[in-house]
Amino acid sequence: MKKKKRLFSVKKKMNLFVILTVFVVALGSSAIAFGTSVYQIDSYYRQIASDNAKNFASMVDGDFLGKFKTYIASDEYQKIRDAAEEAEDEAPVEQYLKKNNLWNQYYDIRTRLTKYIENIENLKYLYVVAHGGKDATQDMYLIDDESTDMYETGYYEGRETELLGVDLEHSTEPRISNGDWGWLCSAFYPVYDSQNRCVCVVGCDFDMEEVMQERFEMLMYLVGGSLLITIIVAFLGVIIVNKVISKPLNAMTQEMKKFNPSEHSDYKEAGVINLDIKSNDEIGQIYRGIRSMQTKIVDYIDNLSELKKDKKKAESYIKDKEEQIDKLSEERYKDALTRVGNKAGYIKKAEEINQLVKDEHLEYAVAMIDMNNLKLINDDFGHKSGDLYIKGCCKMICETFKHSPVYRIGGDEFVAILLGKDYKNRIDLVKKLKDAYKESYIQENTEPWLRYSAAVGFAEHASDDYTIELVFKRADKAMYEDKAAFKEVYGSYR
Repeated sequence: MKKKKRLFSVKKKMNLFVILTVFVVALGSSAIAFGTSVYQIDSYYRQIASDNAKNFASMVDGDFLGKFKTYIASDEYQKIRDAAEEAEDEAPVEQYLKKNNLWNQYYDIRTRLTKYIENIENLKYLYVVAHGGKDATQDMYLIDDESTDMYETGYYEGRETELLGVDLEHSTEPRISNGDWGWLCSAFYPVYDSQNRCVCVVGCDFDMEEVMQERFEMLMYLVGGSLLITIIVAFLGVIIVNKVISKPLNAMTQEMKKFNPSEHSDYKEAGVINLDIKSNDEIGQIYRGIRSMQTKIVDYIDNLSELKKDKKKAESYIKDKEEQIDKLSEERYKDALTRVGNKAGYIKKAEEINQLVKDEHLEYAVAMIDMNNLKLINDDFGHKSGDLYIKGCCKMICETFKHSPVYRIGGDEFVAILLGKDYKNRIDLVKKLKDAYKESYIQENTEPWLRYSAAVGFAEHASDDYTIELVFKRADKAMYEDKAAFKEVYGSYR
């Protein structure tokens, strides 16, 4: 014995939907607010880091720094620097710089750099680094502020992981990172000498520790607030949904179970639904629709009972009704003259295509055909000749696109939606149709209404075409281009 599936009621679904919707909206709003704040703050720090690196780079002498880098990178100086660092004595470094006439400019840049840091809020580090190129694994520090020991000048330090493989001369995009020095926003700007060679870069680090702490606290507030709003709004939403939707639907479900029509029973005896639902919304429409359907069933059973007395009459009546319904359904989408689809049929098909494209991948193209000179034929030879002209042009379309639906969407306009085999051969088929119209048009010994002529344009569905209307517009444009080309060759059609 199969186990009966447990009912997952509309009430549960609606409540779950309300709760999830409120949660997603609250969480999404919080995420957007948080993301916007993060973007604005990060953009601000990147901008000030970049501006300050660029500004200080403009304040130093590139020619001096090029010369300075050469002395500092020498083996002689590096030995002096190592000894000074080991002894923790700055004097040897100062003596070396004075001996080589480097001290005054070095001291001036170091002092200026120190004052710059003191006057810029949250500026943690400002330094000048020798440019080592993209493949460098170490950077040599040329000048630091006065809080750094002087024998650190010329110190080689391994390049940070996120900067490996980066050419600091061309890396102008500031970076926000969390490394050995904490959260920093770092920017670099090159310094050039008079020969336009990059001799070093100015590094600028802004402290973002406090910003990141505040960002974390804001995230916690947003998450907590989102959860609180979700609980309150979801609770109110569930109450409203139950009152407006779930309760009426449940009442209708119970009443529908009582419906049991039989021959010669009236509405009450048959259990036709009868509730006090007068709302002018979808629930009210469903209720009135169910009641109308039930009353029609009761009436139909009564009528059927009468018709049983004459079986043939009943069968004929039912058959006629079915044929009328089928005919009306079919004719609704047919063009009376050509028997291809009409504009309503095209609109219906377009909706189907749009849905198929949304649900799955679909390859198709649209061919737009506009007959030439229909008005002239109608005016000069009468509408009967015009009808023959329309049918002839339509027949050529149908014979070309044998595997695709064709629609007449205007007096002289046709659309074909190329699918399957026709889509695969679209280029050849469109050319074939154009050639056929051209061949028909140049038959000067044929009656004018039998010299079929039309402009043809087509367009293929692309991955970013979310509706068939976009493809239709390109096909329509191509058709007008074809019509213009026709006019250039043949002038005023005939």
